[in-house]
Amino acid sequence: MKTQFSKDVQRLQFEMEFRNYSPRSIKNYCFSMHLFEKRTGKALNLLSPEDLKKYLHHLITVNKCSVPTVNQNISAYKIFYQDVLKNTWQHFDIKRPRRDKKLPVVLSLDEVQKMIAVTTNLKHKAMITLMYSAGLRKAELLNIKPEAIDSKRMIVIVKQGKGRKDRHTILAQKTLELLREYFKLYRPKTYLFESSFCVGKNLSDRTLDHIVKQGAKKTGILKEVSSHTLRHSFATHLLESGVNIRMIQEFLGHTSLKTTSVYLHLSNLNQTSVTSPLEQMNF
Repeated sequence: MKTQFSKDVQRLQFEMEFRNYSPRSIKNYCFSMHLFEKRTGKALNLLSPEDLKKYLHHLITVNKCSVPTVNQNISAYKIFYQDVLKNTWQHFDIKRPRRDKKLPVVLSLDEVQKMIAVTTNLKHKAMITLMYSAGLRKAELLNIKPEAIDSKRMIVIVKQGKGRKDRHTILAQKTLELLREYFKLYRPKTYLFESSFCVGKNLSDRTLDHIVKQGAKKTGILKEVSSHTLRHSFATHLLESGVNIRMIQEFLGHTSLKTTSVYLHLSNLNQTSVTSPLEQMNF
């Protein structure tokens, strides 16, 4: 059943649509503000930054909501307060909560290889292989279409990734061969990986998460593995093989190099193979 938004939340929706936010962001932001109104019993235009701060405190202490959820509420309210109501937003009105600085989980090359090997279902194997070998986000894999696999240039074309950005990433030869085998058998109509129950409809987040976790479980991996773990592993393994970090940034679609640099802390770089630039000098 579709949620009926108030007039104020509809104004937020209009503003976000006008500014070309992704449908997913619009849905999430509007629903966050819908819950804010519902909790307080007031219209959004009557709620102040202080009201939001009290609401967020409740979400953190009682509902145990995550930092991304809290930040989503702040971002949604900021758009409404600043761009719809035309009020001046002070960055110190509501400070965003500090994130835990945890390093992401990364699999070894051997673990990824075994995980692919134990996945006997051809469709599932193709999904895991493509996600790892191209460094795709979960949503990017679920929304990818057959025409995004460019076998002539050996690239994967990611359309409207995070931040509505297009980019190119690697297409491995082994991945291409597996995808060809998969395509001949399944013949997807719209999306590369479609629901078995509804032709032309892509798979759900939950289904992909289950496939990845099952692959890790069969392999005997005890780490906390998620779909994003394959992307983290792709980036770390590229860095360890000597690929320039700026190139990895492009493959991943990161706006900031700072985001990509986290993999420097995860990689096992061989420092003994590095020599000082002084060795190239003659004096």
